[in-house]
Amino acid sequence: MIGARFRIRLPTDLYVTDLSRSFPDATFRLLSGVRTGDTASELGEAVTADPSAVASAFRAHDAIYEFEVLNQTDDRLLTTYETTDVDLYAFVEDVEFPPEFPIEVRDGHYEFDLTGTREEFDQFRETLEDIGAPYELLSKVGEERSDRLLTRRQEELLAAGLREGYFEVPRGCTLADLADTMDVDKSTASGVIRRAQARLVAWYLTGAGGRSALPEEHGR
Repeated sequence: MIGARFRIRLPTDLYVTDLSRSFPDATFRLLSGVRTGDTASELGEAVTADPSAVASAFRAHDAIYEFEVLNQTDDRLLTTYETTDVDLYAFVEDVEFPPEFPIEVRDGHYEFDLTGTREEFDQFRETLEDIGAPYELLSKVGEERSDRLLTRRQEELLAAGLREGYFEVPRGCTLADLADTMDVDKSTASGVIRRAQARLVAWYLTGAGGRSALPEEHGR
């Protein structure tokens, strides 16, 4: 089993994006949430130097209603509320591998943990690439040793690009042609290929590809 922590950039039109950017030093935690049609019921916590200001911002947001403060201290706010922002739940349905609560939000990004098999972990990363969600892998533990450098999707895109002549000079096909061949949109194909190339370059230059280091440059 693999335990991993991800950071994903939030869409700009969510209430939690607005709040986290209005209070960039605060940490927002979604402790639990349930979607019921077009709305979601959530239990949230904010760790902040100004809980009263955060509570006022919650109440004033168009996507929040039935807001209630359950507990407030000098640096913490525990709340329950309804929201019309359900993108997180749509995302969970898309990836079929739900993040684990609590989900933390800081300054326009949310962080969450996942636990699953290697196959589930690879599938989750491929789904993120398919939908074009910018993400960072913050940590990964418990993985068995593996010689796999690229995800299956990255291998598929690179293999198709090689087969179709995308990497030739001059190119034998355009990025749009390659995307059509793989039945993905152009931006997805571009992102998958760029991340795969970055991994290959890092693997090669850090010594794993047979070179201990870059040649030294003298006189500079």
